[in-house]
Amino acid sequence: MNRLSSSRWVLSVLAVGCLLRMAWDAPAQAESFKLYSAPRTTHLMLKPGDRLAICGDSITEQKMYSRILETYLTVCTPELNLSIRQYGWSGERADGFFERMQNDVLRFKPTIATTCYGMNDHRYRPYEPWIGELYRIHLDAVVRAFEAEQVRVVVGSPGPVGKVPHWVKDAGPTVDALNGNLAELRNLAAKVAQKRREGFADIFLPMLTADRDALAKYGTNYAVPGKDGVHPGWAGQLIMAHAFLDGLGLGGDLGSLTIEVGDGKTEARAKGGHAVTDIVGDLVTLKSTRYPFCAPPAELSDDNSIRSGMQWVPFQQRFNRLILVVKGLSGTPKHRVIWGTESRVFDAETLKRGINLAEEFAVNPFSGPFKAVDEAIAAKQTYETAQIKGEFHGQAGKADMEATVRRTEEERAAKVAAIKTAFQPVVHTIRVTAE
Repeated sequence: MNRLSSSRWVLSVLAVGCLLRMAWDAPAQAESFKLYSAPRTTHLMLKPGDRLAICGDSITEQKMYSRILETYLTVCTPELNLSIRQYGWSGERADGFFERMQNDVLRFKPTIATTCYGMNDHRYRPYEPWIGELYRIHLDAVVRAFEAEQVRVVVGSPGPVGKVPHWVKDAGPTVDALNGNLAELRNLAAKVAQKRREGFADIFLPMLTADRDALAKYGTNYAVPGKDGVHPGWAGQLIMAHAFLDGLGLGGDLGSLTIEVGDGKTEARAKGGHAVTDIVGDLVTLKSTRYPFCAPPAELSDDNSIRSGMQWVPFQQRFNRLILVVKGLSGTPKHRVIWGTESRVFDAETLKRGINLAEEFAVNPFSGPFKAVDEAIAAKQTYETAQIKGEFHGQAGKADMEATVRRTEEERAAKVAAIKTAFQPVVHTIRVTAE
C-alpha cells in the first residue's frame, strides 16, 4: 500500500468515526461570525523555479482568480520564473480532491500549492459539528499529502455566500445561517494552516466586508460573491486573488523611476526591472522587463470588473507599486506627466513624494502587452481544465493514462510557449512638463 493509499484508508476510518460520533449532536447554528485570528504570512513563500498548483472547486474552475494570480506572477515577478497550473473542479469538496490529487496534481511534482475548499463542504445548510469535523479531517489530509511530497501549501478559506443559491431546495437556510457555517469552516482552515505551519489566505472576511460595503454603496445589483450568490464576478475574484497574494507573502514593489530636473537638464535612473535607455530633452525612454498589473478602465459600480474590485482591497498599494519620483521641480506648482499616449496633472509636492504609475494610469504603455500575456494564460488554463477533466478522467485516460499524459503535455507545452512569446520587454517613454 503506497503512502497516499494508506492515508486514504485512515481518512475513511476517521470520517466514519466522525459521523458516528457527531450524528447524535443537535444542530449548532453559529449565532454570530466569531472569526478566529488568522495566521499571517511574514515571508515570501515562493522560490525561484517553483511549480505552483492552484487547486479548488468550481470557483477555481471559473479560471478568474487563478488567471489573475498567474498573470500577476508571470509579468510582475518574472525573476521567480514560475510554472503554474490550475486544477479547479466543479462541485468538489476537500475529500474529492484528496482522492484525485495523486493522479492529477502530484504526478507533475508541484513545489507549492494553493487550496480553496469549503463552499461545497459546507453542504449549503446551517452549521453542524459533524460538517466542521469532516471538513477539518479532509483538509488536514490534503495538506499532509502535499507535505509528504515536500510541497508547501497556502490554505485558502471558503468565501461567503451573497444569497441562498437557487440549487438549494430546502427553504429553511438563510444567508446568515449559511455564512455562519462558512465562517466556522474558515476558522477551521485557519487552524489547519497554523497547526501545519503553512500559509493561509483569508477569503471569507474581506469578501464578506466588501459585500456589505457594496450593498450600502451600490445596492442589490452589485454582488461581490456573484449573482448566483456563490460564483464571484471579476470584482470578487480580484479580492480572492488579493488574499492569495497576501498568503503567498508577495511584496508588490514593481520598480521605480526617479527623474531629476534643473538647469535645463534632465537626469533619470530606474530599477526593479526597468532601465533608462535614452534621454532627449525632457523625454525619458525606458525598457522594462517587468510589467505592472493592468486592469482595464471600468465603472466602479460594475461588479464584473477587476478595477471595481480594487476599491474593496488595497491591491494597488500592496501589490502593484510602480513608483515615479520627480525632483527639482520649480516655478509652476502644477506639472503634467505624459506616459506613452496618456497624461495626468499633479502638483510638484506630490511628484516629489512619488506617485504610483500603475494606480494613476489605468491605460498605459503596458496595457496592450499585458492583455496579450493575460489572454495566452487564459488559453492555457482553459486547456488545463480540458486536460484533467476531459482527458485524464475521460476515455483516453481510462484506456492509457501515461500515453494520455504524454500527448496532452505536448499540447499544453505549446500553450506555455505562447505565454513566453507574448511576454516581451516593453519600450516606453515618460515626460514631465510644467503646466
